[in-house]
Amino acid sequence: MILNFSKHHHIVRVILRKIKFLKKRLLYFFFYVVNNVEDDIILFEVFMGRNYSDSEKAVYQYLLSKNANYKYIWAFKNPENYSYLQSNSTIVVKYGSKEHYKYYSKAKYWISNSRINEAIIKKKKQVYIQTWHGTPLKKLGYDIKIVGGNAMNTIHDIRKKYSSDSKRYDYMISPSSFCTEKFMSAFNLKNKKIIEEIGYPRNDFLINYKKRDINIIKKKLNINIKKKVILYAPTWRDNQHMSGIGYTYTPPLSFDKLREKFGKDYIILFRAHYFVANEFDFKKYKNFVYDVSKYDDVNELYIISDVLITDYSSVFFDYSILKKPIIFYMYDLENYQNKLRDFYIKLDELPGKIVEKEESLITEIENIQNFQYDDRYKQFNSKYSYLEDGKSSERLCKVCKIIK
Repeated sequence: MILNFSKHHHIVRVILRKIKFLKKRLLYFFFYVVNNVEDDIILFEVFMGRNYSDSEKAVYQYLLSKNANYKYIWAFKNPENYSYLQSNSTIVVKYGSKEHYKYYSKAKYWISNSRINEAIIKKKKQVYIQTWHGTPLKKLGYDIKIVGGNAMNTIHDIRKKYSSDSKRYDYMISPSSFCTEKFMSAFNLKNKKIIEEIGYPRNDFLINYKKRDINIIKKKLNINIKKKVILYAPTWRDNQHMSGIGYTYTPPLSFDKLREKFGKDYIILFRAHYFVANEFDFKKYKNFVYDVSKYDDVNELYIISDVLITDYSSVFFDYSILKKPIIFYMYDLENYQNKLRDFYIKLDELPGKIVEKEESLITEIENIQNFQYDDRYKQFNSKYSYLEDGKSSERLCKVCKIIK
């Protein structure tokens, strides 16, 4: 009841958030005072403790391969799922716990792909490396101009969140000059020197993976290795929120129709955005639709997929590195563009066909055998992915002085 009330009353929401912030700040301040920074500790977190993936995983594995002399801390919302990482050099902690706060106060390096809690205070000797989690299509932070599009945050709230985080950055990783320009405005950055255009470490895997990895991953997911794979990865909607649950999503597809048309040759991997909190029941579509929303590393899903279907998610920027077909199913294009987010790039730049009707989507899947890596697709990659050469993890470690 309180959550639902605060959702519709901004002042109440502000008060509740302030109380929550002060509680966390007071807890953290104790660790901030009593602990000194230790040069050999690196703290990793991905999507606020949700995954073991992204550029953080790539950098961590690179450092392990180099036998770098560090103690690594990984923070997860469900640390019991990642106990296999625990070792002499790696410690797994619960996200938001006292132990997590303790290592925030002690770690020389913080490496994150999303915003870090506002209550955390960075010391002068600490280094915050923000890798972000994608090249943006939809507008972010200070660049959002549409009023009322977000169910839980005003434009002022959004800007405050981005600004409070970016003020702590020592480095921000960028995969292109386009991204650098957008990060400067979206995060209200005043110093361009903190941005390092080195490519995304997470994409090293998309360059360096081996063909045998495909069958290994398919077997891990228990899917038919002979069938083609459609990865359906839509983003979240800012205005679709349920109190007590979070952001929700309902797939705008008839899986019955898709199974009838493509069940013999294809399977579908459905991956919801990490903000989406509701559950999906695909029991009716067993062996055809697989819910991989909680599968840690989306890169592994990219390499086993034959085609990507998305809408406004940034996943297609990374997927395009593989030079495979992409279909943009933008069934709510007018509403999304004009009432929620709007876009940074012209849609005619996209490396794939835009469809707004389910019938058109089915037609595009039927014609997928006619796909060509054409000039528009090549131009797209030359603009947005030109730094992706499989060595970004190495470059990050050098430019951020983790390894000299």
